[in-house]
Amino acid sequence: MKIEHMHLASGIRNYTHKTSDPCRHLKNAFSRFATGVAIAACRRGDHSFAVMTVNSFTSVSLKPPLVLWCLKKGASSFKNFLEADSYAISTLNCDQQKISQRFASNCGRSLQSEEVEIWETGAPLLKERLAGFDCRMVSRHEAGDHVVLIGEVVQFDAKPGAPLLYFASEYAKGPHKD
Repeated sequence: MKIEHMHLASGIRNYTHKTSDPCRHLKNAFSRFATGVAIAACRRGDHSFAVMTVNSFTSVSLKPPLVLWCLKKGASSFKNFLEADSYAISTLNCDQQKISQRFASNCGRSLQSEEVEIWETGAPLLKERLAGFDCRMVSRHEAGDHVVLIGEVVQFDAKPGAPLLYFASEYAKGPHKD
């Protein structure tokens, strides 16, 4: 069993394989935390949709209802989300790996109107989803190479099903819940 150690404060590295990605070992350690998979989407100024796959989505507060997700500064839709006053999060069910992969790259793909429904804020939610959160942007916080986007949930839903999970760079199926 290979165990990777890295002490960030002193820069001491203790691992057996070299890599050209200086962050690879930290990414490997982060990937050992299983996450759900979601689609974040907002409306652009031209009324099309900016969309990206995220696994950094989490709840923050119940009163008021707040959620957050982290936006990479190099993302193709970075500017769209920074300018948006709202966003929607659609958590994915275990049968939606293809849609996760579709929006995981920086190639600027968009959702089609027949794939979404629009709620109060105007941000698009996937019609097929495990849960949906329509959010009004509350704040943005720079954090290293990302910006943390905090939104107040103005409308939400939840459906029965099993979640799509992500662990160690692989997809998995979570337990089914009604």
